[in-house]
Amino acid sequence: MVTVAFSGTREGQAPLTWGQRLMWRAVHLMGDSQTFLSCPWVLPVYGRRDLGSVLDALRVLLERHESLRTTFALTPEGPVQRVGRGGELTVELVDAGQDRALRVAERLAGELGRTPFAHDRDLPLRCAVVVKNGRPMALAIAFSHLAVDFQALNTLSEEWKVLLRGEGLPPAEWQPMDQAAAEREEPYPARSAKSVRYWHSVLAEGPLDVFDHPPREADDPRFIEVGMESVALAIAAQRLAERWTMSTTSVLLAACATVLTVVSGRPRAVMQLVHSNRRDARVRAMVATVEQDGLFVLDLPATDFAAVCRAAQRGALRAYRNAHYDPFEMQAMREEIGRRRGREPDLDAFFNDRRTVGTWPGLPPVGPDEDVARLTENTTTYVTNAWPGVRFKAFFTVVSAPDTGKLSLIVDTAYLPPGTAEAMLRGVENLLVRALTEEVPIAAVPEVCGIGPYDERLRTAGSPGADRSR
Repeated sequence: MVTVAFSGTREGQAPLTWGQRLMWRAVHLMGDSQTFLSCPWVLPVYGRRDLGSVLDALRVLLERHESLRTTFALTPEGPVQRVGRGGELTVELVDAGQDRALRVAERLAGELGRTPFAHDRDLPLRCAVVVKNGRPMALAIAFSHLAVDFQALNTLSEEWKVLLRGEGLPPAEWQPMDQAAAEREEPYPARSAKSVRYWHSVLAEGPLDVFDHPPREADDPRFIEVGMESVALAIAAQRLAERWTMSTTSVLLAACATVLTVVSGRPRAVMQLVHSNRRDARVRAMVATVEQDGLFVLDLPATDFAAVCRAAQRGALRAYRNAHYDPFEMQAMREEIGRRRGREPDLDAFFNDRRTVGTWPGLPPVGPDEDVARLTENTTTYVTNAWPGVRFKAFFTVVSAPDTGKLSLIVDTAYLPPGTAEAMLRGVENLLVRALTEEVPIAAVPEVCGIGPYDERLRTAGSPGADRSR
């Protein structure tokens, strides 16, 4: 065990930024399940660096980025961020032994994030240096999502490489306290008001529930995450995106939303999209949590899946344009709708693309479109995690992987049992692969996906924990 002493250039207290406010609410809604919001990350040690160089690079990151030395507290005036000027961070030293160092670091990062952060007194990160044969090989970190989002993690990764080369970095000009001050002045309040009006226009008359069917007796654990690894999914999404001149995110979102409409038995999907919100040049390189949720609405066209993808692209752009708001104002609006309609609309369906690039650079070479279907024989699905109370009905996540498509789905088993979750992931794959070689009419989507509106009989379609492949 070693300690890293740091001394930044500024300390202070400020209200939370909009991104921090969103995470503050999520953390307190989830309670002990807030570990779902932990952000595990691994920084490889490039070159033959000694422990002193590695710890010094970590010190520089702590001093550069105020979010990494911030605590969060509730005061009579509301929640605040408190930036400390100096302090110490304890860092574990873990010997990889005979195992691969990066694999050990990935496991450690996950383990470090399984304990909730005490945000009013803990620094928002925990670290361990993985060593092998006496040499540091990787830094395993678990961050609080109150301090970083995935774009911030990529910024830290790039800076880490520079620091390990022994090079300097320009000052970090924009910090969360600066962002909090900016959000109190125009154009931010007007931007927030516009977004709130858009959400109100959807929620005032939209469905109150993600699903019409009543809950059944939930499994134990109630909330589970089913994962799928599919090279076919990635190749199909990439080729369809090129064919239709859109992003792979739009294609994947369209397929996930379409499957959700099939299972819900409705022609409309209403989901929340996680959006990076880094259009402002000052915010682009800021290490902080900036992501917010956009409200995505997809009404299935009466034609085919290609039209669904185009509609999803338009819907996503509309959601992104209205994803920058004061979460406290947004919550007040939702509560007002709840008073008028009897309860707040249920918005527990999500889509999050966590990739930093919209391609898969390590995909294997594959022949014509007709050959892609054969790759589905190698697709695997599996239960990856169980969460005691994350409160999601359906949460699709595109996970970053260079050489395969990784898609996961968290479900509330009171509404969607594990077999249905697996069938939904397979349905996304089936839909994209079939769309490569033929037009898929909307009427044919349930048959192509191999799934229909939720039925209690689907409970036995699959059992959790099994690793299945076609």
